Amino acid sequence: MLSIIQKTGMVAALVSFVICLAAGMWILTKTGFDRGDDAVSVAIGLYFIGKAFFVGPMLLLASARHGMEPKHE
Repeated sequence: MLSIIQKTGMVAALVSFVICLAAGMWILTKTGFDRGDDAVSVAIGLYFIGKAFFVGPMLLLASARHGMEPKHE
């Protein structure tokens, strides 16, 4: 059975993954790789995509680890 903290962590992981990925994709669609004059915007878009694949799984692992802690009675 999942605790409320684990459920909240899983939802936060999913939301942060989707928002960061959507932000990176949106920035890349507005700047694009075909326009070579705006390298900073392309880098920011790629940063957000990379951040999505780091922050989302790390939040998921942290929330899963919360349930593995021994309970003190």
